[in-house]
Amino acid sequence: MLALRAVAYRPTPPPAWQPRTDPAPLLPDPEPFRVLGTEAAAGADPELLLTLWAQLVRGRRFNAQATALTKQGRLAVYPSSTGQEACEVAAALALKERDWLFPSYRDTLAAVARGMDPIQVLSLLRGDWHTGYDPYEHRTAPLSTPLATQLPHAVGLAHAARLKGDDVVALAMVGDGGTSEGDFHEALNFAAVWQAPVVFLVQNNGFAISVPLAKQTAAPSLAHKAVGYGMPGRLVDGNDAPAVHQVLSEALDRARRGDGPTLVEAVTYRVEAHTNADDATRYRADAEVETWRRHDPIRLLEQELTERGLLDDDRRRAAAEAAEAMAADLRERMNADPVLDPMELFAHVYAEPTSQLREQAGQLLAELEAEGEAR
Repeated sequence: MLALRAVAYRPTPPPAWQPRTDPAPLLPDPEPFRVLGTEAAAGADPELLLTLWAQLVRGRRFNAQATALTKQGRLAVYPSSTGQEACEVAAALALKERDWLFPSYRDTLAAVARGMDPIQVLSLLRGDWHTGYDPYEHRTAPLSTPLATQLPHAVGLAHAARLKGDDVVALAMVGDGGTSEGDFHEALNFAAVWQAPVVFLVQNNGFAISVPLAKQTAAPSLAHKAVGYGMPGRLVDGNDAPAVHQVLSEALDRARRGDGPTLVEAVTYRVEAHTNADDATRYRADAEVETWRRHDPIRLLEQELTERGLLDDDRRRAAAEAAEAMAADLRERMNADPVLDPMELFAHVYAEPTSQLREQAGQLLAELEAEGEAR
């Protein structure tokens, strides 16, 4: 019988391992970046500050009016961004006209701040006419109700633009809850590998519906997740409008230079409920909400403008009147019943309608004509 002899296994040491990228420069700052209340505020452009403030005032009124429209039955649902207006407005103003915005369902204000008709922006939440607007005309993707599915789309568009030689950057917005989705991982991984010109803005408002951030991740911050994909992470005070604008502008410029993607986490708070169908009192205390109200983005910016002598009563009045005029126009047009054409169900589904789609359209047209004759 063959005898077996034990031999000690001595593996050859592998060559020294070196990281592909030094992780240190990718790490976010330990504290959220701020402008307001710091020395950096003195160097902030007065015109930019005033524009941000006027858009915040308008955005707050937009949120209030849209919420009221749900109570009147004119909107099926509305996810308010009250308290998060600085993120929404800064995102819109940081983009160039040729860039693309990829919003989530809560980012209606970002689309409005980009110059879109509020009626078109709210059409999806009204249950009317597909997206409600032409994405190509406004360089704004459809509002995404499924969590994080817009992120891979943003990466794909940005990568394609670079291959074509187009000077385009995509800005993709997502909530903290969306970072728990697989699409978030896939989008960041592909973006970093391809060095796609895309910026990811995570609005960390504390809750994924009723689930607090602590039950979603054990990471030091959501911005730290960037390091694992090989891109820089930035942490910013999401209620500090000029700070968010500066961080996003720097990230967009970096992407435009060909230096790849950036993950930005804006720490903010959802003051209102998740939607009008949510009861937020079941999972958070009123005292917590009141604490964040004292860190309101409009209040913070108004304090800076007042201290610098840039905000007087006339300017306040003009901003309030402009916001009210927008709300009145929105209210009036939303109260008019839309004229719907059932045949539009088949428009904008495919660039070239399929045979099945043409067949279905023909069937519906025949039914409508028969119904008309019967009447």
